[in-house]
Amino acid sequence: MRLGLVLLGLAYVFSQFFRAFLAVLADPLARDLGATPDDLAQASGLWFLAFAAMQVPVGWALDRLGPRRTASTLFLIGGAGGAVLFGLAQTPAHVSAAMALIGVGCAPVLMGSYFIFARSFPASAFATLGAVMIGVGSIGNLASTVPLELLVEAVGWRATLFALGGVTGALALAMVAFVQDPPALEGGAKGSLLDVLRIPALWLIMPLMLVHYAPAAGLRGLWIGPYMAEVQATTAGTATLIMGLAMIAGTFAYGPLDRWLGTRKWVVAGGTLLGAAACLALWAAPLAGYWTALALFAAVGFFGMGYPLMMAHARANVPMHLAGRGVTLMNLFSIGGVGLMQMVTGRLHAGVAAGADSAVAPYAAVFLLFGALLIVGLIPYLFVRDRLD
Repeated sequence: MRLGLVLLGLAYVFSQFFRAFLAVLADPLARDLGATPDDLAQASGLWFLAFAAMQVPVGWALDRLGPRRTASTLFLIGGAGGAVLFGLAQTPAHVSAAMALIGVGCAPVLMGSYFIFARSFPASAFATLGAVMIGVGSIGNLASTVPLELLVEAVGWRATLFALGGVTGALALAMVAFVQDPPALEGGAKGSLLDVLRIPALWLIMPLMLVHYAPAAGLRGLWIGPYMAEVQATTAGTATLIMGLAMIAGTFAYGPLDRWLGTRKWVVAGGTLLGAAACLALWAAPLAGYWTALALFAAVGFFGMGYPLMMAHARANVPMHLAGRGVTLMNLFSIGGVGLMQMVTGRLHAGVAAGADSAVAPYAAVFLLFGALLIVGLIPYLFVRDRLD
């Protein structure tokens, strides 16, 4: 099982990489395919929306088929196939289609590991194990910064995507051989997604799940690159690397805090407020100097990584035989929120830019929207019962 979890962790590295690498590819895709920031926002959004749409069937498959067949099959077809399709792209529409396919392939990877954590490890360890998995996966976030920039400069973006497709395919085949499904539950209890939706506590968690990760993922995966180029007049590599490091640090910082402080709810609530404050500070001072802006981007990334604690909070309200459907439903809201916000912010940016006389105004609008959404999503979460079991 340990080797299988290592392989799922490596697959999650690629999942993090693919959701964030468009920020670095913006210039070559604009030059070779004529892709605009709005085109890339749509492509990025489709990755997240396809990922989110797959969570319901993935949840069913995890409960019925197990993580080995579910994760390896989709990762091979979607991950490897989508990377190759991206490498063959001739128009921005091809990039969008490839990103959607890659999103399908990455959909079961993290949830496969979370399913194993829920079924094979103590409940008290769920948040920490989940944070470790995300922290390890964030290596992909880092790889999509300066290392990707250097690789693309050396061999071109098409060769890079073909190589990624080959490595992704090999990893999927290794998962077939070494990922082990947890033992079947005794008693054969069954249920459906409707049973999960009947749990009242989840409805108070869902709104914050929808928006909590969206600012960190959206800024790191898309907007920090064009912002640095148009407002700060510099390249994105170093900025994306620093924000990626902040997101890794935030993941590991959140992980054990529920056990150390005896609360999940208030750790998440406090982090959300601080993340909102960073977004609103970017909105209030979008022309701040490079290092001030970068520090605020890093703060958004750091405080936007409460996902493992929120998943553990939701998981504590879901019976064991519905673990697959429970974690994937929460993931649907989290990743679906990112995809939705990529689409919305792309349209917002384009709309404001059309009537603005400065390059900074569209980005200020994006920062304001992210900060406001965090505050709105937090309100119902304040009424949910805190659970550590």
